[in-house]
Amino acid sequence: MKQYGHDEILNKYVGQKGTTKRDQFDQAVRVEVEAYRIGEAIKTTRLKQHLTQDQLGALVGVQKAQISKIESGRSITYATIVKVFKALGATSASMDLGHLGRVDLW
Repeated sequence: MKQYGHDEILNKYVGQKGTTKRDQFDQAVRVEVEAYRIGEAIKTTRLKQHLTQDQLGALVGVQKAQISKIESGRSITYATIVKVFKALGATSASMDLGHLGRVDLW
């Protein structure tokens, strides 16, 4: 049985690099990965502050389920990030995203 590499599969089913469809796909993947990393950073900060998702939700004004979605990289918007940062007591408007660097929010 032949094994296929990641790029071979993407080329076959999404399109060759440099095509509009592939560029859009690659951009969508980057956005999802960045959202996941933001969610992980929020979760790490929440845990360092010994807060539960319920407690952070109460500070932000949302349910625990929404905090879970945020921490998993779903439902992340600029407005949500600002609310969460303020609830976590951020004194600056930036977040360290590891190898992505620091992101200034406001």
